[in-house]
Amino acid sequence: MDFKKYKLRDIATVDISSIDKKSYEGEKPVRLCNFTDVYKNWSITKYLYPSLMKATAKDRDIEKFSLRKGQVAITKDSETRDDIGIPTYIADDFDDVVLGYHCALITPGDTLDGKYLNAYLNSKMAKKYFEGYASGSGQRYTLTLDSINDIQIWMPDIETQRKLSEILSDIDKKISLNTRMNAELEAMAKQLYDYWFVQFDFPDENGNPYKSSGGKMVYNSTLKREIPAGWDVKSLNQLAQTPKESINPFENPEKDYKHYSIPAFDACGSYLVEKGEVIQSNKFIVNKGQILVPKLNPWYNRVILVDSNEYSICSTEFVILDAIEDYVKGFLFYTVKTDSFISYCTKGSTGTSHSQRRVPPEILKAYNVPYNKDVASSFTACVMQQLSMINRNMNEVKQLTHLRDSLLPMLMNGQVTVE
Repeated sequence: MDFKKYKLRDIATVDISSIDKKSYEGEKPVRLCNFTDVYKNWSITKYLYPSLMKATAKDRDIEKFSLRKGQVAITKDSETRDDIGIPTYIADDFDDVVLGYHCALITPGDTLDGKYLNAYLNSKMAKKYFEGYASGSGQRYTLTLDSINDIQIWMPDIETQRKLSEILSDIDKKISLNTRMNAELEAMAKQLYDYWFVQFDFPDENGNPYKSSGGKMVYNSTLKREIPAGWDVKSLNQLAQTPKESINPFENPEKDYKHYSIPAFDACGSYLVEKGEVIQSNKFIVNKGQILVPKLNPWYNRVILVDSNEYSICSTEFVILDAIEDYVKGFLFYTVKTDSFISYCTKGSTGTSHSQRRVPPEILKAYNVPYNKDVASSFTACVMQQLSMINRNMNEVKQLTHLRDSLLPMLMNGQVTVE
């Protein structure tokens, strides 16, 4: 297979977006494909459309940065070097979706396949290039237009690119399927939580929805709302413990620790051997079944249920919640993913920068919820099986992602060929 080398500027057009998240009077309404959308997804599909942020944009920006099938978007600015140059493939045409600020849009020419380019930019050699050419220090790193244009792309002829893209696409379809399944399972669990603990239509003793069937409600002065008769009010402090420092996991520094972190805000630093010395810090230890709640804004979509029981640690930007009993676990996990909890954390947060506001752990754990042991136990029994399926799907996605990201270098060095 014959690979030739080109600069990106010779085979594609690169444009850096200037569309921010704000809405302005007189501009047209659009959906915004933001940094996080690019960062988290191998491809942008119509399936993601409902989750894209609503904003506005000028006509000239809509014309220039509207997403079209075959394009590739990359992250351009971030707090760390390894978060920039992350690509995603635009898999569908959109009528009103534009690329947002801190990203660049790449439109391939006739000799370059967008799927192939996306795979290439996901390779280690491309990541190493972008890390090396990231300018800035301290709080912000960025890629210039020239640094993006000058990256060297090794590629075969367009037909071979498309064959390679189809192989990679088959893997990606399975990754996308697992991702969609997880989104649907998550939505079902959150909807069930809303029915039972917000609308209070959990099954009564006759199997009917409690409140809708005339179940007795009483006013609670702590929550300043009505809750079912006989229910209590519990704080997260009463439902979970915050583990203390105990076992030191660094007795086996050669182990590959699983590290839970918040991208770009990881306060843990190095957690393996550095210069022959083991960094002694055991406050990051986490165990299977514990819930990690971020202190850093935004709090949504970053709650983690630890699925590994061996050599796991986490960033200091999390509060660790250890449910008092297993029957509380599912209830607790979805409580800290609700809009009301997010709103509570937002009001109680401190800090000068909106993007780096933090909620103090003592305030986070003081959050109060309506609580009934039997209903919480039934809810946990329902959702823990779904959470187990979500974790299995996520692990499969990780394995498929590793296979996908390893395939292109193998093709380039001749270890694998396509017919």
